[in-house]
Amino acid sequence: MTTLIDYRLEGQVALIGLARPPVNALGQPLRAALAEAFERALADAQVCAVVIHGQGRAFSAGADISEFGSPAAFATPDLASLLCRLAESPKPLVAAIAGTALGGGLETALACGYRISAANATLGLPETRIGLLPGAGGTQRLPRLIGAQAALEMIISGEPVSASKALALGLVDQVVAEGEDLLAAATAFAAARVAESAPAQPAWRHADPAQGLPSQFFDEYAATHARRWKGQLAPVLALQAVQAACSGSLQAGLAKEHALFAQAESSAQSTALRHQFFAQREALKIPGVSKDIALRPVQRVAVIGAGTMGGGIAMNFANAGIPVTLLELKGEALDRGLAQIRKQYDSSVKRGKLTPQQLDARMALITGTLEYADIAQADLVIEAVFERLSIKQNVFRTLDEVCKAGAILATNTSTLDVDLIAAVTRRPQDVIGLHFFSPANIMRLLEVVRGRETSAQVLATTLDLARRIDKIAVVSGVCFGFIGNRMLEPYAREAHRLVLEGATPAQVDGVLTDLGLAMGVLSMYDLAGIDVGYLVRESRREAIAHDASYFKLADELYSHGHYGQKTGRGFYRYEGRERIEDYEVVACAEVLAHELGIARRAISNEEIHDRCLFMLINEGIQLLDDGIAQRSGDIDLVWINGYGFPAWLGGPLHYAERLGLGRVLAGIEHYREQLGGYGQMWFEPAPLLQRLVAAGHARIQRL
Repeated sequence: MTTLIDYRLEGQVALIGLARPPVNALGQPLRAALAEAFERALADAQVCAVVIHGQGRAFSAGADISEFGSPAAFATPDLASLLCRLAESPKPLVAAIAGTALGGGLETALACGYRISAANATLGLPETRIGLLPGAGGTQRLPRLIGAQAALEMIISGEPVSASKALALGLVDQVVAEGEDLLAAATAFAAARVAESAPAQPAWRHADPAQGLPSQFFDEYAATHARRWKGQLAPVLALQAVQAACSGSLQAGLAKEHALFAQAESSAQSTALRHQFFAQREALKIPGVSKDIALRPVQRVAVIGAGTMGGGIAMNFANAGIPVTLLELKGEALDRGLAQIRKQYDSSVKRGKLTPQQLDARMALITGTLEYADIAQADLVIEAVFERLSIKQNVFRTLDEVCKAGAILATNTSTLDVDLIAAVTRRPQDVIGLHFFSPANIMRLLEVVRGRETSAQVLATTLDLARRIDKIAVVSGVCFGFIGNRMLEPYAREAHRLVLEGATPAQVDGVLTDLGLAMGVLSMYDLAGIDVGYLVRESRREAIAHDASYFKLADELYSHGHYGQKTGRGFYRYEGRERIEDYEVVACAEVLAHELGIARRAISNEEIHDRCLFMLINEGIQLLDDGIAQRSGDIDLVWINGYGFPAWLGGPLHYAERLGLGRVLAGIEHYREQLGGYGQMWFEPAPLLQRLVAAGHARIQRL
């Protein structure tokens, strides 16, 4: 028997253990080994029942994603055919689920007649998150087991369920209490099925999965979710597959599922989402940072500043069970910050996301103070004060005096030079940038900014800490704005300039949201605050003094106190949450354009797309060439998780590859000529983009 399978007998029960660490991914070699072990059990007259289990920390986390898009995904035995064979077993087949049963792993369990789970297991079908749908019977067997509506929610959301929830749904037959031996319990369960002459495959609990649902259920479900699914293929196909489970035989449904899966798997969207999946894993591989490096212990954290950002940062650590001290200079500000944190936790309790006991436990982990002496023993201190270099440097001078040796000193700056902040300390090797995105307790992106002297140990420790607080960490070098905000500037520049040239804010934002972005750039400025953008520009007027005309409209809004949503007016007017076009903004743009000598004209949607997106892409490629970002995938992760770029487009650089690098370069060169002096100043192709096109490369990489 292959080393991929642990096969042994316990009396009349054959135990088939999946042994492909770390997560028993169901690649072709393991599928073949499982098929061989199953046939061996069927051929053995001594065997009356079979238990399939996973060795290590997972039953199975699903298919081997690296096979998708290649012949290996359908190589014999393909997973769907293998599971059909398991489902035909004449002997009771029990899945013993420990750890995780996800995707193809859960589909394997569904093909078994019975399922028994450890109390801490999680079960789910997350395929839609990578642009797919369950393709090995999940869309057909799950509805017949738990009903169409519950199955649809699991499949579309991709969210796993706990063992207790799985038991309540009827997804598993038994949950083994913590501390009990799952495999022993599964063996006894299988033996009991033999003793009572139970059928190998019991009748489906929901033979008619749609029973009790309104006749228009699927149409109404699609209409309800149309806005959230806008532009996405996988949820639509998954809905069709579940609908097929309700309208015909299992065999017909499996055939429909197979066709829909093939459509999804070959789509550009799934390719983009798989790119993101692998990019997230590659982002943690940092040159010069060994996996074996000793990490510094981080048991206690301090946050300087109890404002919106500081409070949100503190919540991340309390949520992960890490004590955190929140420091402010004034008691009123501290009280206000702590009250805001409690208010956010109260909101989570009202929405059923937290229990009152969990709220109390998390608040107990957050301690407020007005004294720097109270953070002297913190292992990590994160500064989250006003975005001005002199202020942050003063904070770090104090931290240098107060904090213990070996403490990691982090700045939450979003634009400033981390090296200049580190330089005011006697320990620049201990200083790092941790750029949280607002709201910090919700947004998963964390830009980790490695300073010139930041030690490998400090970098490795913060990356591990990001994992502990459930953040997607991307490492950036030091430059203005790092990865995300540096790319935001040319992207936003074109949006602002286009309004001066004749587009409306709604037209610019509409092109971007039609592409799939969560929010148009001008709406985003209204949300973040026109005043915030103004103050950032003020801090670097010297760098953009040669031509800041494109921000004249935003400067004008600032001068009138129109700061966006918080004042009810910005690029739009706001009535509650309703955004309304403001024609005074268009009139103001006309006046400013005349003063600046900018000719106004009709602007096509294609021009808006190309100028905004191509400048965003161009800056990302320049970041890669400069060594600020290590990989194009890192840049894509930042924009997907921090700026609302649609995941199913894979991020701006993956999107550029899909469009064709030649088209991007040609577009930049076109506007460089068409836009006169403005084009000559701003539409400068990144040298790396030129080299890639000249060399015939379709992928973005350093040359």
